[in-house]
Amino acid sequence: MFNFRKTSCNHEKIIPNMVSGYCPDCGEYVENHWYITRCACCGVKQKATFRNGKISADTKFCRNCGGSSFAVEELDRIDIVNINYAVILKQVIQNKRQSFIQTWIEENAFLPMKLIASY
Repeated sequence: MFNFRKTSCNHEKIIPNMVSGYCPDCGEYVENHWYITRCACCGVKQKATFRNGKISADTKFCRNCGGSSFAVEELDRIDIVNINYAVILKQVIQNKRQSFIQTWIEENAFLPMKLIASY
């Protein structure tokens, strides 16, 4: 029989150090988002995980103060210090293609037309 693979793309060729780009496998525009978790009480970084559609800390309690509540923080860029604590989420952005309008103006009947580009 036939083996049917799942139709969704994992965007594996969008590497983690890219901010965004087009996936060469499916053609969608993908943005990388990095998140870390911090203890809400003392602010110590905790290893982040992605479970059940939510970003949460890897442990239930803070290893520094024993607190059980954590705050999720999004990073602009990943660095060598935060990479051990961070989790990456790849988000597909719809309608990223830009369009523009061109207008032709006729100044004089004897002169050629001029193109004005509007963005």
